[in-house]
Amino acid sequence: MNLNEWAIKHGVSFEAVEDLRAGLGAVNTDPTPVDNDGSESFIQTSARLEATQKGARLWRNNVGATYTDDGRFLRYGLANDSKRMNEVIKSSDLIGIRPVHITPKMINTTVGVFVARECKPEGWVYTGTPRELAQLKFLELITSLGGDAGFANSVGIL
Repeated sequence: MNLNEWAIKHGVSFEAVEDLRAGLGAVNTDPTPVDNDGSESFIQTSARLEATQKGARLWRNNVGATYTDDGRFLRYGLANDSKRMNEVIKSSDLIGIRPVHITPKMINTTVGVFVARECKPEGWVYTGTPRELAQLKFLELITSLGGDAGFANSVGIL
């Protein structure tokens, strides 16, 4: 059970939970809702809102490379250590964490599970392009290590 689920169970308002979070110094990272135009951007925002409603957090993982003002070459984003690596494995659009409560048998703690979503526009179908294969490789890596990863082309993907 996460804080949001607990609040619902005990009739605690959303405003009270947000007040508690603010009082504890938690940062509000909720994205702003957007109109449903079926775009990848809409899917990303919807996934982030859904994650927040379920007590998780997802952030945009921008990946790329550029030259800095002083002329240095800078790569950014997960799994983007080199051009070759980026051709073989591409990290997902959204990266985050969701709480999972461990049962009393397992010391009664909460752990965070790594979450990754590769967002696509509504109606997208996997075709196995080199880019999609590299994205799939990242998703398979995350799931092989116990994380929660997948493609998302519709609302309700968590």
